Amino acid sequence: MTSGPTIVSRWHISAWLLATIAIAAMTFDAIAQQPYPNRPIHLIVPYPPGALTDLLGRTIADRLGTTLKQPVIVENRPGAGTLVGAEYVAKQPADGYTLLMATSTTLGISPALYRPSPVNPLRDFAPISPVGTVSFFLIANPKFPAKNLKEMIDTIKAAPGQYNYASVGSGSPHHLFMEALKAEYGLDIQHVPYKGTPAALADLLTGNIHVMFCDATIAVPNIKAGKVVALGTSAAKPTTLVADIPPIATTVSGYDWQAWQGIVAPAGTPKEIVTKLAGELQKIQASADFKEQLVKFGMDPFPPQSAEQFAAMIATEQPRWEKAIKDSGAKVD
Repeated sequence: MTSGPTIVSRWHISAWLLATIAIAAMTFDAIAQQPYPNRPIHLIVPYPPGALTDLLGRTIADRLGTTLKQPVIVENRPGAGTLVGAEYVAKQPADGYTLLMATSTTLGISPALYRPSPVNPLRDFAPISPVGTVSFFLIANPKFPAKNLKEMIDTIKAAPGQYNYASVGSGSPHHLFMEALKAEYGLDIQHVPYKGTPAALADLLTGNIHVMFCDATIAVPNIKAGKVVALGTSAAKPTTLVADIPPIATTVSGYDWQAWQGIVAPAGTPKEIVTKLAGELQKIQASADFKEQLVKFGMDPFPPQSAEQFAAMIATEQPRWEKAIKDSGAKVD
């Protein structure tokens, strides 16, 4: 006569399980209905630790975590020209708890360079806010017979194939910025790719390389020390980092190339979450200490933009990068 207690026990277990599930569901429902954010946010950086984008991402994460009163955890997922991290974010739930520290490489260059691309910048992400632009300087060895852009163009034209320039790889901003000048003036100058800026700069300083585009973090100290000559800057807007260096656009009409950084979320992220994050990021950008930090990173602040303005900028920028890749013939190294 053991069947009765067994049935009762099973009934009690079933009832307990159903009650537990119901309580869990109610708890989850209650958490889900709490104002955003109610748990930690993950900021994916598609570069290795110590890279400029990583340093910037951690600076933002620290400040954003304070304003949102939730931890913002930085995760590094580098690879495939930043597309490893981008693809990861694109596949996460669109709930505002996974964000991407995106760059012009992520949303412009790499999708045009890596075919087929695992992400579509216009389809897979909800733009939130741009953060800053990375200033690039066109620099030369002091013995190079040119002290400004016009003289550089004339020098190269007078000796086709006799001069060279460095980049950090095919399809990098350093490469594409010079290719745009080559296309504009039909310049015959040899491309020498390097694994990184330090190696390229070392050869520029010894005279093995004549000219190169270099990001401000490395270029500015060498310009101020007189080790290199600055011929111009890639952005049309004059840089605030070093005085009296003219934009290339003062000589080449319409020349305006910038490497930028910003934050995006998976496509479909609710508009109210995007708006909230954009507002908090704009407050951070407006603070004096953040602006000072950007200067230390060799960056210029981005004028505050709404999420819609950032989306429009990405839509405009992406075709420009695609055309630059196509015109340069750049391939994945």
